[in-house]
Amino acid sequence: MASKRAVTQIKLQAEAGKATPAPPVGPALGQHGLNIADFCKQFNDRTQKQAGMKIPVIITVYTDRSFSFITKSPPASLLIKKELSLDKGSPIPHINKVGSITRAQLESIASMKKEDLNSRDMDAAIQIISGTCRSMGVDVKE
Repeated sequence: MASKRAVTQIKLQAEAGKATPAPPVGPALGQHGLNIADFCKQFNDRTQKQAGMKIPVIITVYTDRSFSFITKSPPASLLIKKELSLDKGSPIPHINKVGSITRAQLESIASMKKEDLNSRDMDAAIQIISGTCRSMGVDVKE
């Protein structure tokens, strides 16, 4: 059997457990001739435990119109907002602070994102997450 050749990759963010054929999922998959309902069912089954979060997904499309996909961890900003119960970050982050975060909270977020971050160890991962905090107007307590 010949191996399938990848045609393209589609990157999306969809609500965990709630993907529907509506935009952004439907149009992105439809233009490549994929079975949208099949993708939605598989994605929803795989992400059921993370309900309420937006999950980045990378879909690889093959020549025979089949697909495979991998899910990533939710964006750091979403995890920070959830951890601190914030609606949104600060519009002027260097002046108006919206909250503060502890090292323990940073570690829990970094451990969730570890495999998707470009870091060798936990300290580097924490530095990446704390940079996101500062850009959102969240005070980092050392």
